[in-house]
Amino acid sequence: MRISAKRLLPLLAAAGLAALTAAPASAQQKFTLRFNHVLAPSEPFHAGFQAWAKKVDERTKGGLKLEVFHSAQLGVEEDIIEQIRQGANVGQNTDSARLGNYVPSIAVMNGPYFIDTLEDVWRLSETPSLKKWQDELASSHGLKVVCFDWVQGFRHFFTNKPIRTPQDLASLRIRTPPAPIWQESIRALGAAPTAMAFGEMYPALQQKAIDGVELVYANIPGGRFYEVLKYANETKHIMLINFQVVSADWFDKLPPEFQTALVEECRAAGRETSQKISASADTIKADLQKRGMQVVSDIDLAAFKKAGDAAYSKLGILEARNAVQAELGKK
Repeated sequence: MRISAKRLLPLLAAAGLAALTAAPASAQQKFTLRFNHVLAPSEPFHAGFQAWAKKVDERTKGGLKLEVFHSAQLGVEEDIIEQIRQGANVGQNTDSARLGNYVPSIAVMNGPYFIDTLEDVWRLSETPSLKKWQDELASSHGLKVVCFDWVQGFRHFFTNKPIRTPQDLASLRIRTPPAPIWQESIRALGAAPTAMAFGEMYPALQQKAIDGVELVYANIPGGRFYEVLKYANETKHIMLINFQVVSADWFDKLPPEFQTALVEECRAAGRETSQKISASADTIKADLQKRGMQVVSDIDLAAFKKAGDAAYSKLGILEARNAVQAELGKK
C-alpha cells in the first residue's frame, strides 16, 4: 500500500517526537570504580571505604558505583597504580611515598615528623605546594588524587626488643614499603630498611627474615602481629596520610556532578574514619597489652626528630618540606 507524502510527513513527525520523548527515559550512563586496598576487612579503613561507596551511589542515583576490594584482592599496590596510569577504572588507597616515585617532592608527606595533627592534614589541601604537585601527578603521570583526608595515625616501631633511641634500632631489619622516602626515613632513624609487600610481613617475621615492622596501631590486630612481636615502641615517627587515587583520564570522563560527588564524599568519609581511628588508638593499645604486647613510651623523641632530617636531605626534598611547613605557618 502506497502512502501519500501528505499522510507520510505527519507520521514521520510523530515518530520523531516519540523518539525525542523516549530519550530521557533511556538508561543513564553508568560508571564503575573497582577500588583496591591492602588492609584486612576488619580494619577501620575498609568500613570507611564502604561508607564512601554508599554515599557516592546515593548521590549519583546508581550512576557511579564503587566496588571495594580488601587485602589486595586486585593486586599489589604498585601494579594497581600502573593500571591506573593506563586509564583503567580502578582506584587505590596509597601514600605520598609511592606517589613520590612520580613527583618526588610530594613524598615529604610521608617523611619523619612532617606533621602533628589531623587539623594540619585538612589544611594541607589548600597549600600551593600540594595543589601544584597534585596537578603534576594528573597532567604528567595520569594519577588523579581524589582526596588525601584519610589518616591511619602515627606509625611506631613494633619489634621484639625495646626501642628508646635511634641507636637501639642499629642492625635491626625493619620492613618498609618499596619507596625511597620510606627506606631513607627508616635508615635515617637507625634501622636497616627491608622492602616488602604488606601481606608478606607476618610470615617474614615468623621466619625471622625481618626483625620488626613500622605500622600504625590499627594494623596490628588485623594482621595478628601481636603473635610474633612483643614491643610497641611509640616513636610516632610518621603520621600516615593516605591518598585515594584514580585514573585522570577516567575521572575526566565522569559527568561533573559525579566528579564532585566522588571528591566530596571521599573527603567526608576520610575525615570521619580518621577521627574514629584517632579516638580508638588507646582502646587498641589496651587490647594489645592484654594480648601480651609491651608498650614503650619513654622515647627520646628529640633524638629521633633530629635523626629524621637526614632522610629529607638525602632525597633532596628538604626545601620542599620547609616550603609546605611555611605555608602551614609551621616555620
